Amino acid sequence: MPAPIRYIQDSPHFPPEADVVVIGGGIAGTAAAYELAKKGVSVVLIEKGLIAGEQSSRNWGWCRQQNRDERELPLIIYALQRWGELGAETGEDLGFRRSGLVYATQSEQDLNAWEAWNRMAQGYGVRSEILTADGAKAMTPGSTSRWLGGISSPTDGHAEPSLAAPALALAARRLGAKLFQQCAVRGLDISGGKISGVLTERGPIKTRRVICAGGAWTSMFCRRHGIDLPLGNVIGTAFRTAPLEQHIALPLYTPGFACRPQIDGGYTVSISGRGRLEPGAQSLRYGRQFYPTFRARRHNLTISPGIAPFLRGPESPARWQMDGISPFEKVRILDPRPDMKMVAEGLAALRNEFPQMATVRLEQAWGGMIDSTPDAVPVISGVGKLPGLIISAGYSGHGFGIGPGAGRLAADLATDDSPIVDPAPFRYERFFDGSGRAVPGMM
Repeated sequence: MPAPIRYIQDSPHFPPEADVVVIGGGIAGTAAAYELAKKGVSVVLIEKGLIAGEQSSRNWGWCRQQNRDERELPLIIYALQRWGELGAETGEDLGFRRSGLVYATQSEQDLNAWEAWNRMAQGYGVRSEILTADGAKAMTPGSTSRWLGGISSPTDGHAEPSLAAPALALAARRLGAKLFQQCAVRGLDISGGKISGVLTERGPIKTRRVICAGGAWTSMFCRRHGIDLPLGNVIGTAFRTAPLEQHIALPLYTPGFACRPQIDGGYTVSISGRGRLEPGAQSLRYGRQFYPTFRARRHNLTISPGIAPFLRGPESPARWQMDGISPFEKVRILDPRPDMKMVAEGLAALRNEFPQMATVRLEQAWGGMIDSTPDAVPVISGVGKLPGLIISAGYSGHGFGIGPGAGRLAADLATDDSPIVDPAPFRYERFFDGSGRAVPGMM
């Protein structure tokens, strides 16, 4: 597990019914529950493990517009607005700081891509600044590299993954939402082709609307009901350092590492774009749809084949009965091993780039399973073949920052309200009707 997450107490009484049931206590699920409770909707939030126990506490904590796929820009713009409001609105500390962030590079190809992105983003009112070599150096004081340039986004920021989703869950509960952890939803109750409830290990809950925000488990859950959801699971590695004098004051991307200052004086560190594949039945099932993305990013991926993913976890071909133990109860919290070679590489890159941090000490490393779509844009959408189901998944490694916006959009869809942004880019059906792209845009 990463740094200890804030524990939230469950509600006292398990309800027989609700207007909406939210499955999954990560940032997307807790934000949806909070926004639903604000609307006055009766909502139950169900988590098989602990709030923020999986990827929502294991990510970098970046809250960025910078270098987003164009399809995500309206939603992240709204999400950043919500990040700025939620602390005062909920009375909770989500750890959000509008610090800005900076990318620095020695690659002309990077600079060309960032300049093209900046021209596009200006049409959305996004404020970024292309940095000269001197500008990149000024924003990375003490760095040893001779940067060619960079890009800075002063209105972006970061938050604390160990605090954010628990804070939203607590705020939702104060507004009347019911919360239950260590309680798996085994499946959906379907009557007349529509959702009529959920079946949990603690008993049924009647409802006509369900938001499934189950992260890496979402495709397995949907498949149980005949819904094909192409998700690929990539294992990322990150680590945190012990507290020290913070020479890097804002989130920083370099070719060798990316980092974020933590409130306690340490850093969260990782290597951008790197990940590990442990393929199982799900990877094989959707391999053809992911091949263009895999081919484009193969150099950043380590493939670690084995039998374990076929036997246990979200990659397995598990089958289960609604009155029996489900795969979600067998693995309450996904805790994949970190890649310690990558940790050593990132730590060395940090020390080499900033010699004044030569004494920085590793405190902890962890792995996290990232649910990705073939085009790296999430699904936040109803499903035509099963009215009442809203999928909120496939955030592809950049869902934490967009979480408050994703939660609001899912809540709007669940209540048939006017959506906060155009939901068309996040349609489930894009994978099957030819309207989607084969490969991702900017990440």
